[in-house]
Amino acid sequence: MQPFPHRYVATAKASANTDVELGGPGLSVLHSASPTEFGGPGDRWSPETLLTAAVGDCLILTFRAVARASGLAWNSIQCDVTGTLDRVERTTRFVAFELRARLHVPAGTDPVRATQVLEKAERGCLIANSLSAEIRLIPSIEVAAEQVNALTSV
Repeated sequence: MQPFPHRYVATAKASANTDVELGGPGLSVLHSASPTEFGGPGDRWSPETLLTAAVGDCLILTFRAVARASGLAWNSIQCDVTGTLDRVERTTRFVAFELRARLHVPAGTDPVRATQVLEKAERGCLIANSLSAEIRLIPSIEVAAEQVNALTSV
């Protein structure tokens, strides 16, 4: 890892009648528009969906690092995130993010330990830590079934 501080550069541009084009050095262009809740088409990424996805993305990337450092073997993870936007004291802002994380681990893995590693990743997620909204992790651990090898005689 590089020493802090880190700097990230992105560009957003649009004309009066186009989507917003998001880009950055070495990145492909991503088109953005308002969500349907704000009169947009609903078929493009919006700032709201990008932020919500960033919370889940960060959880998974942080989990990878924490699992590696903890020696936890795992097969796959999926994080479904729901961001709740509301009006608070006349300001529209995200008030909560619910992260439903489904972690699949190999047979023989202790699900309590897997949950602890997932919770540690949630506490270490820099995107979630940068937000004032409540973050609620709902972990689900699925341990792969043991494979039984039976020898048969003929």
